[in-house]
Amino acid sequence: MSAKRRWLASERIALTLLEDLGYKVLETRKRITINGVDVGEVDALATDSDGNIYAIEIKAGRIDVTGIRQAYINAVLLNAKPMVICKGFADEAAKELSSKLGVHVIQLSDIFLVESEELNIVIREVIEETLTEYLELFYSYNPDIKSEHIELLNAIYSSSSIDDAAEKLGLDITTFSKKLEELRRIGIIPKWAKKYSSIKRIAQILLQKQSIVSALEETRKLIEIIKDVTEQTKNLQNVLHSVNQQMQRFLSYISKIESKLQELAIEHELKSK
Repeated sequence: MSAKRRWLASERIALTLLEDLGYKVLETRKRITINGVDVGEVDALATDSDGNIYAIEIKAGRIDVTGIRQAYINAVLLNAKPMVICKGFADEAAKELSSKLGVHVIQLSDIFLVESEELNIVIREVIEETLTEYLELFYSYNPDIKSEHIELLNAIYSSSSIDDAAEKLGLDITTFSKKLEELRRIGIIPKWAKKYSSIKRIAQILLQKQSIVSALEETRKLIEIIKDVTEQTKNLQNVLHSVNQQMQRFLSYISKIESKLQELAIEHELKSK
């Protein structure tokens, strides 16, 4: 999350918190002017149940000595009491100065619940990172997976636990674990996969990938066969075309012979008369 979006989220959280604590927010981003000249700004003005007005500074992180001094000066200029909402003090000096100057600091824990918008961003980032890891697994290069690896991956994918997988292969847990570590060592199963559920998903992905690769290889072979058959068909068509031309020439030759024979027969008949 960018610094600006993080601050905006902190601002919304702080204003909601003030209302929950009984304060009434009068104004946000209040400009400070002296003789018509802007000299600063506070994030909010709020009043408590006793009518006291607070000039409030909101920090996404921790407050330091400079921030404490600024909050105090801004409050004095607005004739209000200084308040800071943040995630604590940057150091002991900031804490002591806030006490000396009477700057009221409301601390938000580092594990303070975030807004739905910020939480949504965090969740999206986690999902994107997880998807990236699995997509990289699917599309990245893998060492040649041998038949014994396929058998092991099938057992993992079809089992609910490591004990179940070992039993399907007729192995004890120690032997099965060694085979699993071998898959890690040669890079078939990534080292980040620790839980069995993750290893099972990886086994599923790798088996599907292997199935697709095998299908593509079979398709490639089929295409090669089709290309070969096409080439042979083309050659056969050329041969048939050549034979057809020869047959046409032969028939033409036969036709000429028949015509000649007919002529000779007619001449012989005329001579006989």
